[in-house]
Amino acid sequence: MDANWICFHPSPSKPRFKAPAGAVDAHCHVFGPEHKFPYAPERKYTPCDAPFEKLFALRDYLGFDKNVIVQASCHGKDNAALIDAMAHSNGRARGIAVIGEEVSDAELKAMDRAGVRGVRFNFVKRLVDFTPRDVLERIAARIAPLNWHIVVYFEMPDLPELEPFFAALPTTVVVDHMGTPNVRKGVDDPENQRFIRMLERHRNIWSKVTCPERMSIVGAPYDDVVPFGRLLIERFPDRVLWGTDWPHPNMKKEAPDDGVIVDVIPRVAPTAAQQQALEHPDRRLAPIRVLHAGYRRWEKIRWHASRATTMTFRGPSSSTRRNRARAIISTCSACR
Repeated sequence: MDANWICFHPSPSKPRFKAPAGAVDAHCHVFGPEHKFPYAPERKYTPCDAPFEKLFALRDYLGFDKNVIVQASCHGKDNAALIDAMAHSNGRARGIAVIGEEVSDAELKAMDRAGVRGVRFNFVKRLVDFTPRDVLERIAARIAPLNWHIVVYFEMPDLPELEPFFAALPTTVVVDHMGTPNVRKGVDDPENQRFIRMLERHRNIWSKVTCPERMSIVGAPYDDVVPFGRLLIERFPDRVLWGTDWPHPNMKKEAPDDGVIVDVIPRVAPTAAQQQALEHPDRRLAPIRVLHAGYRRWEKIRWHASRATTMTFRGPSSSTRRNRARAIISTCSACR
């Protein structure tokens, strides 16, 4: 572990917000344990171990049902810790892998069977070495037939260069952490508004409303980040996801309280919708979904599917804060 590494919070508070049944933490990580799953030689940081036992215990404590575990750069392209975590999840976790173009078709199929549902492209220069775009394009072409999606992590100043590449990808694209806006500049700053315009132009691009602790200037309870999440949920209600980012790698000041992070949900989603689910026509097909008041259709990112699907829900509108907050939490009807 790096000498200045800040480990995850040892005793997070219990959130006041109660997540609905089936709620998913759609962005989290596992690290190590190093003696079993060594960190990559090319890594830019060495974290404290954060094994799946700790992650799943936190999930249950916070009141969530499932996880989407995202491969972190400290493990490079060795997805063994990720796959091991899914194998021990009792069907309650799926994964986002990091792969190279050398991966075989057999390995891709094995990862799919294990629960991998996407790959991550990391463009944050302080975290990873450069990968040529043509290599990423070939990877995208390889994973598209599996109906996987692509998660992209970048910093907002790099968006003008990256947007054409994102728009041309042959899959759904999910942006990590709202594109990491500079909250000092405010939501109306041209740099931050460019991100909004990208989502307006390209319906294949989604955003995670995550990491207020990483972007906030003022700290918990992250008042300065709330307007960014609220804007995305209001403008793109069918294309947002939420997650904790546990164990919060590369924090500079302190380990965030995960209970406080969960309690941001009703603040970025202040109005409501009630939903009454129609019975799922095929329990093998269960996407991660998000909904907004007034919408009658859930749109999906694949959770566990052998083919793409869209699920329909109908229900009367409501004005409660809690129900609108529930609308942004990824939910899954599988495994209930």
